[in-house]
Parts: sequence; structure tokens; C-alpha cells
Amino acid sequence: MRYSFNQKAKDVVFASMSDINASSKDLAAVCDAIRYKSVSNALDVLESVANGDIPILYRRHNTHMGSRHELHGKKGRYPQKCADLVRKVLVNARANASNKGIIGVDLYVVHASANKTVIVPRFPSKGIISIGHGYGYGATRHSDLELARVEIGVGSADTQGLSKNIAAAINASSIREARLKPKAAPKKPQAKKPKVKPAKEAKQVQAEAVKPNNEEKKDMSATAAKTTAVPNAAAKKEGA
Repeated sequence: MRYSFNQKAKDVVFASMSDINASSKDLAAVCDAIRYKSVSNALDVLESVANGDIPILYRRHNTHMGSRHELHGKKGRYPQKCADLVRKVLVNARANASNKGIIGVDLYVVHASANKTVIVPRFPSKGIISIGHGYGYGATRHSDLELARVEIGVGSADTQGLSKNIAAAINASSIREARLKPKAAPKKPQAKKPKVKPAKEAKQVQAEAVKPNNEEKKDMSATAAKTTAVPNAAAKKEGA
């Protein structure tokens, strides 16, 4: 299959989807948003756009389009359907790279494009009123079906055969992503656990604690002698 990628890079892996019933302009805007980004970051962006969390910047075809504060006042939109379609193509491209043995390498979106391919003419069935109110024929009289095609190529940052502009764009994107990554929190010092003595040492300590010392024995014998001497003295007084 032929692709529109004109660089002589053999290590770039491609994936495509044809006959897509979607706007080629929206698909092109989505491809512009992920081009030269890492595959993991591009998948995160596409998933967020498909969920309606972030908008996509429209550099062209943005007449009468609203500005978005997420894009710092630039014009954009939420092409959820097109983002989901492009995400499927990108997942296929990554799977093709793994099948060709490109594993353990940071992959980047080297090529991403969308073009209009086929225009299927459509006309309303006989009997439908297709005349506008004073403005000529209505939209239902002539409504063509326009199909599109998406191409995505992935490769590593060290792929040979890429132009200087593409290599510089990938390098700038990698630096930007490294700056935006959240820094890991410093590890808290863990409290030292008290050392547990072996069972034999613990038994010896308990036995030593139970055994009385020599001084304690003397004190105990002295108190016992006093207690026996007191009742003997009382008995002698009674006898006298």
C-alpha cells in the first residue's frame, strides 16, 4: 500500500484507515494535534478529546468558530468522533511496530495525515420537496457523501532517513513532554522498626527477670525472721 510519506526511512511503520464517513477537515485537525508527539502522549490526548475533556486547535477552516480558553483564546472544537477514529489507527500502528520487532523503544508519531478520497453523489427520493423558502434549492436536493482516509506512521527518534525538520520537531516535543511530566514526590524517611529478639534470648531474659537477686533473697529472709520473732515474743509475755 502506498502512503503519502515522502521520506526515505525504512524503520517507519504505518497504519491507515480508508472510506471513513467523517469530516476530512476535522480529521486533519486531529492529526495536526498529535504529529511529532510520543505515542503514549498522543493516545492520552486522543482519549481526552474523545471524552470531550479538551479541545483541538483548528489552524484552518475555523471561520465563525468559537475561541477556547483552554487554547489561550485560539479557535478550536471538540471532534470526538474523529479523535476516536484516529486513536484506533494509532493503536494499529503501534501493534504493527511491535510485530516488526520494534520493542522497548520510545515511539513517536512521525507521520499523520488525513485527506478526502471519494465523493459519493446523493439525491433525495422522488416526491420530496427540496425547494428553499425563496433561496433556491434546499440542502436536501443535493447532499454528497464525502469519505476520507487517515495515515499514521510511527518510529523512534533515532530513525535514519528523516529530514532535519522532522528530527528537530521530535526532539523539541520530547523536551516539552519531559518538562510537563509531574516530578516524583520525595520519599519520606521510614521509621526504624524495633529489632525482635530471637525466641531463645527472649526466654533467657524472662527467666532472669523471674530469678531474684542475692540481695533480694537476703531482704526476704530478714523480713521472714522478723515476722516469726514478733509472735514468739508475744507468747512469752502471756505465759509470764
